[in-house]
Formats: sequence, C-alpha cells, structure tokens
Amino acid sequence: MSTTDAPADGSTVAAPPRRVLRGSRRAVARSARVDRIWLGLLGFVLLAAGTLAALLGYGVFGAGRAARPLLDPLIVDALRAQQQLWRWVAIAAGVVLVVLGLWWAVRSLRPERRPDLLLDESEDSTLLVTAGAVAEAVTDRTAALPGVGRARARMVGSPGTPALRLTVWVTDDADVADVCRRLETEIVAEARRALGLAHLPVAVRLELDSVTRAPRVA
Repeated sequence: MSTTDAPADGSTVAAPPRRVLRGSRRAVARSARVDRIWLGLLGFVLLAAGTLAALLGYGVFGAGRAARPLLDPLIVDALRAQQQLWRWVAIAAGVVLVVLGLWWAVRSLRPERRPDLLLDESEDSTLLVTAGAVAEAVTDRTAALPGVGRARARMVGSPGTPALRLTVWVTDDADVADVCRRLETEIVAEARRALGLAHLPVAVRLELDSVTRAPRVA
C-alpha cells in the first residue's frame, strides 16, 4: 500500500523513479520474470523444432526430402564415423542440461531474500537493522491496532530497494477503512521515518481473523 501526496498548488507530481516501481512489484509478490523468460525460450525452441519437422513431413521442402529419414544419411554417416567423439559430446550436453535444471530448481525453490538495512556506517561504528527486527516491530505495532487480531510482516527485496509485505487479520467488528488508514499514516509512516527511507513500498493483504471456538457439550 503505497501512496503519493499531491502538492497543494495543484502542480504536476513527477513520476517516481523506476527502481521504486520495481520495488512496488516486489512487495506484492516474488518476481518470476527469469522463469518466464527461460520457459518462453524453451517453448520457442520446441515449437520451432516441431514446426520444422512437420514441414519436412508434409513435403514443403520437396517430396524427395519428405520420403527420407529426418536425419540426412550424410549426417548419420558422419556420426557413425566419429562415434567416440559424439558420445562424449552427448554426455557433455547431458551434464550441462542437468546442471541447468538443478540451478533452475534451486533458484525457484530457495527462500526469498530478507534484506538487512545499513542505516549508518563510520570508522568506529556501524548501525545495521536486521530484516527480522524490522518485521517484528511492524508486526507488534500492527497487531496493537484496534480491529486487528494478528499480523505478520516480512521485509523483501534488496538493501538498495527494500519493500515490506504485510498480512493483517482483522476481527469481525473491525472498521476496515480505519485499519487501512492507520496502517498508512501510522505504521508505514513510522517505518519509513525510523529507517530513513524516502520510499518504502508496502503490500498489505487483509484477511478475516477466524476464531475457533470449542464445541458446546449438551
């Protein structure tokens, strides 16, 4: 939940820096851009290979070529002449594919980074606020708001462009509009001031706090 205050004179407000927009998207959800790019490239290669094979089979490149095997006999003869070489090439290609697959799996499954923020650094001292400390402070302050049953905060992004992801469970009698207003004017504003950040993108998810009651025994 991030807002921009307009000037009182009605002048136009300049658009925020691009890095802030990326931070806002990071606050909402973990980016899957790299995964989408790799999947798109893989799909394009497979589609091109399938289309080429279909064109060969339908005789687009000539009826004689369509009647022959997919691999040209000259290519088959070259492979048979250098069986040992091509065997090692196939093994190397398989190893590369396995390594790429493992890297992709590890990258997709690894936990999201929680950046620590360096507030001040000098020759004698360093002031570093951990992501856990920020999340705990925001969680406690949010849970203390009227109408909030419980809360959970998490710092995401990078030390240069941090963002805050906040999940709030509201009670049945909560004034949701008031909770959202106080989150922006109190919790988020305090976090920005305490961390010395001009911009701190925040994504807030509201849930209804369900209280499990013990069944009555007649």
